[in-house]
Amino acid sequence: MIEGYDMITQARLKELLKYDPETGRFVWIKSTAACIAIGDVAGTVGAHGCKKYITICIGYKIYRAHRLAWLYVHGCFPRHQIDHIDGDGTNNKLGNLRAVTPKQNGRNLRLNIRNKSGFTGVTWRRAKSIWTAQIKVSGKNMHLGCFKTIVDAVAARIRANKKYGYHENHGQNRPL
Repeated sequence: MIEGYDMITQARLKELLKYDPETGRFVWIKSTAACIAIGDVAGTVGAHGCKKYITICIGYKIYRAHRLAWLYVHGCFPRHQIDHIDGDGTNNKLGNLRAVTPKQNGRNLRLNIRNKSGFTGVTWRRAKSIWTAQIKVSGKNMHLGCFKTIVDAVAARIRANKKYGYHENHGQNRPL
């Protein structure tokens, strides 16, 4: 196999880059084609859908920095996904990263930009002049009730978030 086209190892990563778990930054410690100068911060910010991530090119392969951070510290890539707890895909501080399943990752999403109530799963029904609350569990929408006030609808959704294991940050309005 041509060097650089295979999956990077922790040892190779540590030969090329230094990771600071407190800042979440990678710095080049060995010159490569992608490295302008030793000591430079590695990576560029790029968009993936509506979310931004830092990517780093090593040996003609592009890696997301949060996955490299996990490899750097733990010695292996996560089995599934990495969740940025605060919802900021460019914040690769070790304390902001957790290995999760796709289901767990979906339970820590930021507030959808099309949301008008300000709370995930809470909707105003103009025709009936009521607030409704719902939650998705195992791929199915569950109706949580109809409410006269937004406060009651939000409370129902918060209770359901806890009951069904949603992260406490789920649905919060966080930076893109």
